[in-house]
Amino acid sequence: MLKSVVAVTAGLVAVADAFWRMECQGRVGLARMDPVVYPGVDSPHMHAIHGSSGFSETSGTPELLNGNCTSCRVTQDKSAYWHPALYFQDAKTKQFELVPQVGGMLAYYLLYGDNIKAFPTNFRMVAGDTSRRTYTAGDPTQPDPAKSLWASLGQTTQEILAQRAIGFNCLNYAKAPEGTLYRHFMPDKAYLDANCADGIRFEIMFPSCWKGGDATDSANHKDHVAFPDLVMTGNCPEGYPERLPSMLFEIIWNTNAYAGRDGQFVMSNGDVTGYGLHGDFIMGWEEDFLQQAVNTCTNPSGLIQDCPLFNIVDQSVAEQCTLEDMPANLRREAGNGPFNQLPGGDVVGGTGPASSSHGGHSKPSATPTKGGAAPTLPYQPGVTAPVKGSPLPGQVFKEAATDSSYGFQIAAVESGNPSATGAPAAEGAVISTQYITVGHVVSEILWKQAYVTVTEEPQPSTTVTVTATGARPAKHRRSAHGHGHGHNHVYGQGQL
Repeated sequence: MLKSVVAVTAGLVAVADAFWRMECQGRVGLARMDPVVYPGVDSPHMHAIHGSSGFSETSGTPELLNGNCTSCRVTQDKSAYWHPALYFQDAKTKQFELVPQVGGMLAYYLLYGDNIKAFPTNFRMVAGDTSRRTYTAGDPTQPDPAKSLWASLGQTTQEILAQRAIGFNCLNYAKAPEGTLYRHFMPDKAYLDANCADGIRFEIMFPSCWKGGDATDSANHKDHVAFPDLVMTGNCPEGYPERLPSMLFEIIWNTNAYAGRDGQFVMSNGDVTGYGLHGDFIMGWEEDFLQQAVNTCTNPSGLIQDCPLFNIVDQSVAEQCTLEDMPANLRREAGNGPFNQLPGGDVVGGTGPASSSHGGHSKPSATPTKGGAAPTLPYQPGVTAPVKGSPLPGQVFKEAATDSSYGFQIAAVESGNPSATGAPAAEGAVISTQYITVGHVVSEILWKQAYVTVTEEPQPSTTVTVTATGARPAKHRRSAHGHGHGHNHVYGQGQL
């Protein structure tokens, strides 16, 4: 007699690792301009601006595309990328000096998810909250919990994910690199002097889930997009069906230039905690070209040189690009200082203007440190990313120099069984997910519902053998890619 029985099959799923690292090594300007939050008027604080020379207080995609040049090395990218500048305040004089910015900035275009859509024309968004001065996503003196626990701990709300999307990477090229988004506060000067010989890297992750359609902006410049439930990767919340390129800003400041001097580091919005770090983006590609790049520029190296579509110029050319339009009153304050007050007049330790649309004032919360002292978190090497283009908070792109172990380690099941709802799963449906670690490579396994026909013999019991299909995960080739800023360190990200 023939009888259908349910079996479970496993198939190895390749982890997407495509991305490119947009090198914007020139700074097109330093100005109190912000066409997203303060269109047509002066911004209350100074921004370091990268990208199109067509950037102005009122620019959108058309104006950016009409710019004469871009401070990024790919000429087709006329986007605008901007973020707060960093200052050093001397303890004696109380004056502010602009901290040297090293190598401009990098904008990562990480291609996570399926059917990734190009940013539409006139698309803009903000990540971070300039008014935030407290951390409500947990204890900042402790590393983030393992990503597998975020959902069970109730830590996948947009409020929490947005705070975990901000990072401060202590750079010391003589040590193993820290992971991206490992630390969510700006260390104080004593810590930076003692541990971060090569400066500090600001890290800003942007939301990648999108409402779609004509939602190119929203009232607070955030609600038309959302973070996936693991900040960089994961599932999008309901109402955000489309995936955009996952964008990450990385900016290096030479804080070590002030080692031994008495004073403090202050962001241009008056923030000394780092919780108020934020970034802005306006789409400046031809939309069809960007979609073609998303579909084509999938080399796992992340190098812009490995994309055949990009027209690339030398760094020296990118560095010569400057803003075409800046109000005269702003040009007078565009230097390195010293200034007697922060340009725009923001107060050190203040939360900026009450009308800020970067997210408004943060909710009051108890700080986990005593006496108002800055939190501390030890220098800690990041966990090696299983695939260099698919990192998560806490990991590093570079693989370990040696493979210390070769064997199978089964992680806990990461997703629930749909059958728990009482409804049978359809054939081919994913019913659970787990991960196998082989050396330094993590493979995702999807367990799927399947139906197998077997012959039932007239005997007390029937034995059905369930076989996991799919090749044994191969040991990942060791490789490394250098820092786009031209230094001999590597990038960080993600936590197993």
